[in-house]
Amino acid sequence: MARSLKKGPYVDEKLFKKISGKKPGSLSAIKTWARASQIPPEFVGFTFGVHNGKDHIEVLVTEEMVGHRLGEFSPTRKFVKHGGKMQKELEQKAKEAEMAAAAAAKAATDAKTNTAPAK
Repeated sequence: MARSLKKGPYVDEKLFKKISGKKPGSLSAIKTWARASQIPPEFVGFTFGVHNGKDHIEVLVTEEMVGHRLGEFSPTRKFVKHGGKMQKELEQKAKEAEMAAAAAAKAATDAKTNTAPAK
């Protein structure tokens, strides 16, 4: 359910205080745990370290992010991968093919250096 228009968007007041002393584009990230805070236009250009439950993930705020929540840009779950036995076999074949191509390239460069005309 959306927040009442009478109340306005929820923006954490502490974040406004933290950005008041900094310039947009500064190198240091502003650490925050306020994932529910909406991004107002004043935050554009700042880098926030948004907590995901374990770490602070750095988020550079752009104009397209205005109106969204800070937590949307700091995922809380880590995707490992799909697949099981079949996926491992495919990855193994791809790795072997890559190693064979690298070995062939090395052999070609070695052959060029060994067959260079002597002066």
